[in-house]
Amino acid sequence: MAENLEKEILAWFEHFHANPEVSWKEVRTTQAIADILDNLGIKYRRFSDVTGLIAEIGEGEEVIAVRAEIDALWQEVDGVWQGNHSCGHDAIISMVLGALHYLKNQRLTKKVRFIFQPAEEKGNGSLAMIERGAIEDVSHLFGIHLRPVEELPMGRVSASIHHGAAIFLEGKVLGEDAHGARPHQGKNALDVIVGLHQFVKSIYLSPFEAYSAKLTKVIAGGESLNIIPGTAEFAIDVRAQKNEVLEKLKDQIDNGINSLQDLYGVNIEWEWSDFTPGAEVSADAEAIAEEAIRDIAGSEMLAPPVITSGSDDFHFYTIKNPNLKATMIGVGADLQPGLHHPKMNFDTSALDLGARILAETLFRA
Repeated sequence: MAENLEKEILAWFEHFHANPEVSWKEVRTTQAIADILDNLGIKYRRFSDVTGLIAEIGEGEEVIAVRAEIDALWQEVDGVWQGNHSCGHDAIISMVLGALHYLKNQRLTKKVRFIFQPAEEKGNGSLAMIERGAIEDVSHLFGIHLRPVEELPMGRVSASIHHGAAIFLEGKVLGEDAHGARPHQGKNALDVIVGLHQFVKSIYLSPFEAYSAKLTKVIAGGESLNIIPGTAEFAIDVRAQKNEVLEKLKDQIDNGINSLQDLYGVNIEWEWSDFTPGAEVSADAEAIAEEAIRDIAGSEMLAPPVITSGSDDFHFYTIKNPNLKATMIGVGADLQPGLHHPKMNFDTSALDLGARILAETLFRA
């Protein structure tokens, strides 16, 4: 892998960065990846009903795979709502394409599959790729992601990222409006919301586990300040480092909302959505990535595993196929102020390093 593709990888990054597209609408992004693969002479498969594509190189019965997410966030930047790659997916596409380019002329004894996946930010793009055969016959799956500077300094690389599990609840309190002078004639939805907030903050699990639950949306009342609102909409963000702890949180919140209905004499409608599982890291896949990092960057640049409460739908691949050996590589790139910040930026010299390490990881696997 003596050739240097740093300028080419940077040019790809600049294109994807300047042309962000949100989940399930990555039409031009998919076409741009296809055009790059055409220029490289790489075969790929597209889909008539979803964005994204799957490419393969190499020969053999066994398959090694890597996933690149391709969507952007919809975000307010300098007062304007727009697509924005503050998630770093533009960097991931470029590093994965770089790894493919580094590998395409190598003698490979296995197939290497490149999954360019839509809608990671929606939490279900991985499921669409699984349904379309992305991990059929795959023994090892790898991912890669830039990490905030507080997790990994510039140039340090981790062989695994241990994401937490997450799930979201959206609900509605159905009480009864009343005049501000006659509160006894109604059922104040805000009383229920306050009770819900107090309940959520009083959930206690083992202090040895990492978890959180918090209200993230409340909509109630109107322009008339003398009307006690009978209805209110709300949302709860629930996270845990382990999937089984998340399930305990979910059960306690369900029980609590049922109790609040009885306590306040109201109906509450709620629904859970966008579950994203926590990481199930394979020691075997992690060891392969560690050796690649040592070889390309040097042993002094190998960082410990990254533990983060953030989530990623990469882990659906292992949930759906427990025999899959998977890990996601974390790359330090002086990323600031943080992922999903509208002004997120990083040192782009880390892109070629990430591509080389990923190529070496896939080669070793």
